[in-house]
Amino acid sequence: MDSMRCWICNHEAGAKRVGMKLSPADPNALASGTSPWRHLPNLLSGLRMLLVAPLVWLIRDAQYDGALLVAACAGASDALDGYLAKRFGWQSWLGGILDPIADKLMLIACFVSLGMIGAHPAWVTWLVVGRDVVIVAGAVTYHYLIGRLNAQPTLLSKFTTCVQITYVLAQLLHLTSWFELRGATTVLMWATVVCTLVSGMQYVVVWSLKARRRSDSRSGAGKAHD
Repeated sequence: MDSMRCWICNHEAGAKRVGMKLSPADPNALASGTSPWRHLPNLLSGLRMLLVAPLVWLIRDAQYDGALLVAACAGASDALDGYLAKRFGWQSWLGGILDPIADKLMLIACFVSLGMIGAHPAWVTWLVVGRDVVIVAGAVTYHYLIGRLNAQPTLLSKFTTCVQITYVLAQLLHLTSWFELRGATTVLMWATVVCTLVSGMQYVVVWSLKARRRSDSRSGAGKAHD
């Protein structure tokens, strides 16, 4: 027992000499770039990607209770990885890529699956998927023809994603027959349609203007150099 106390005293003294804190909940230690937990947000994003396939299967197989549970777990993991990344400074380039991809895969999978079982018209699915295709195609084109793309989601884009998620969850809850939400799902569907259209047009207009201004500035700089 005395030897154990001696070891603890020596360990604490050594920690104080190097300025360490022994508390396992110390946020500064967790925020360290060498923390073994720093990859946890990326792992959670990867988990959401893995949940896409079972979610699609559950919806197609009319197992809506299970689909709702999987969707809820995906939403919880999204909130958790965002909190951890901001709270402990665990943001990374890879995380900035994985997180939105995981979110988009989950949403697109839900809209496609719900469309295939007739929960909403097919054109709603094509609208949601088409908007994302246009945004991705525009981003790739801008990157290769104009320059590095440092895009941040607009407030309208975030609101659109929120509306889409709310619609999907409401539709799954309605399909479970726990609640009769037909009126609510109809309202949310049309809200999704309007937000998707407007936010898609916003992206096109804003980034077209940015591309034009950057192209004009390059042309002006080239003429001045000549």
